Amino acid sequence: MSTTTPAPPAERTSLWLAGTTGAVALWFALYSLLQPLSDRLAALLPLARPGRLADAAAFFVYETPKVLMLLTLVVFAMGIVRSFFSPERTRVVLAGRREGLGNIAAAALGTVTPFCSCSAVPMFLGFVSAGVPLGVTFSFLIAAPMVNEVALGLLFALIGWRVALAYFAFGLLIAIVSGWVIGRLHLEAWLEPWVRELRSAAAQIPASPLTPADRIKAGLEAVQDIVGKVWLWVAAGIAVGAFIHGFVPAGVLAAIMGRGTWWSVPAAVLIGIPMYSNAAGIVPVVEALLGKGAALGTTLAFMMSVVALSLPETIILRKVLTLRLIAVFIGVVGSGILAVGFLFNLIF
Repeated sequence: MSTTTPAPPAERTSLWLAGTTGAVALWFALYSLLQPLSDRLAALLPLARPGRLADAAAFFVYETPKVLMLLTLVVFAMGIVRSFFSPERTRVVLAGRREGLGNIAAAALGTVTPFCSCSAVPMFLGFVSAGVPLGVTFSFLIAAPMVNEVALGLLFALIGWRVALAYFAFGLLIAIVSGWVIGRLHLEAWLEPWVRELRSAAAQIPASPLTPADRIKAGLEAVQDIVGKVWLWVAAGIAVGAFIHGFVPAGVLAAIMGRGTWWSVPAAVLIGIPMYSNAAGIVPVVEALLGKGAALGTTLAFMMSVVALSLPETIILRKVLTLRLIAVFIGVVGSGILAVGFLFNLIF
């Protein structure tokens, strides 16, 4: 009876690298054919042309595979990057950091470490138990969902590097300043009593280093986990964008979300807070709003409120924060988002 000899580690790594290179090349080839293929598919739909429904359908047929392909590539790349930043290592890096530089480090780490609304409580408790100051913890909690690497990648690909860079810079600024302000208020007494009783615990860091093949597998696992969970929300966001693209007159949207109406920014924030969407799902809506003439500051304020002040995350955080501390959190972060919205509308 013959047995197969496992390939040596170096050979397995070469196979994974070659397979990944081929898959990425195939991705770019398919992406280059997306426009003509979607045009042909949209032309087959039994819809009157020209017409609003036909325009909306063409938008949906093209944007859906485009955004999902971009999402897959971005998530895969960031899955590899995230393999260098475990939550345990993040806690150790931030533990003992003082406010100021600690807020900057926390906000920066929040952009590349695994985080979502469902993990808000475990991450918060892990930081508190590791001795991370409250203000530094909030800088991380604000930056992680708002300055989301998936959102930045999609903004760059769909809207442009200027908008993506501006969103990144001001998102980080809000996270740093908001965390610093909350830290200066010394509101540790407003944590839930059982949270204050937590004792510092040493975080464990995996000792075994990851190979390149392991990191590629981490990227594939991120695609399976994230894209598998959010693709319906992405499709829903594209459907909303298609409706805006096809049926909402540019003049109406400009009147509601234009820079000339002072109340448009706070209204956009209030509308965004109760919405339940992820960063990937809201970017197509942002693309459609900007395409219809909505002001950049108002649109970015809307997006920031959806991803940073979402109602589901606030409800989850209620397990560890008192209502007074949640109100301070919403007030400080909301003020920063309003300032960004007004500033962008004034400058651009």
